[in-house]
Order: sequence, then structure tokens, then C-alpha cells
Amino acid sequence: MKNLIAISILVLFASCDQTFPRKDPRQQYLAEMMQADADFAAMAAEKGYRKAFLHFMEDEAVLLRDNYLPIIGADAIRYVTGMNDSTFTVDWSPQGGDVSAAGDMGYTFGIYELRTAMERQSGTYVTVWRRQEDGSWKYLLDAGTQGLPSRDSLPAAE
Repeated sequence: MKNLIAISILVLFASCDQTFPRKDPRQQYLAEMMQADADFAAMAAEKGYRKAFLHFMEDEAVLLRDNYLPIIGADAIRYVTGMNDSTFTVDWSPQGGDVSAAGDMGYTFGIYELRTAMERQSGTYVTVWRRQEDGSWKYLLDAGTQGLPSRDSLPAAE
């Protein structure tokens, strides 16, 4: 009888589905989008703000900038194209974000620092991204706020 119980238990365990849940595809999409934001920042540092913003911009993108109404689509492209990015540098890094259940849209946020010969300005940003048919990510909306102290003097996150 003990053998029959032991065999029954073994058969029961053997018949259970022992596969682990598959990795949520959203995790992969989020990682890709966060990498796109990091690549965006790296391109801005290496090749200039203008080139990076045009490369990662969707045609109908919206820019929210201080002292401007929303700058949309072709106007946003003209705004970025007309910038003289030789007088400043901008560094940023994504701190977090999320992606839709479908994995086709998401957002990143973080801290940026703009430097000119005369000043440093820090702030926060949010970028809304859309996944392209080829799997790449381009931004639909880019917005930032000014007014943070320098990164060195920010308190540690809890």
C-alpha cells in the first residue's frame, strides 16, 4: 500500500506542468525603450543635440518648451533644425519608465543638465515613445522642467 501511495504521488508530480511562466514581453520592450533613451542621450553628447533630436523624433512629435506653446510636427522639426547647438551641451539619463501592455508605447523620465559657457541648469524630463514597425523607438513627446539644483547636491532617493 505504501508503494502505491508513493507511486501515485510521483505520478501526480510528474504530470504537473513544471514550466516556469514565460518572461513578460513588456520587460523586453521596456528595456529596449530605456536603451533608446540612453542611446538618444549618447548621440546628443557625441554628435550634438540637433542631430540626436532629429534622429529620434517622429514626424508628428510634440515638444514642450519654456515660453512656447506646444511645438508640433513640422514646426517641431523646424524648431530643432534651427537651433545652434554649438553653444550648449545637454546630458541626461533615464531613471525609469513604463510601457503599454501592447508594448507599442511608453515613457521614460529622468534628470537632465544643460551647460553653457556661462551657466548650468538642471531639471527633470519625460519623453513619450512609440515603437516603430522596424522595432526601433522614436519619441512622440519631449518635455522638461527647470529648477533642480546640480546633480551633486540632490538628496539621495529613498
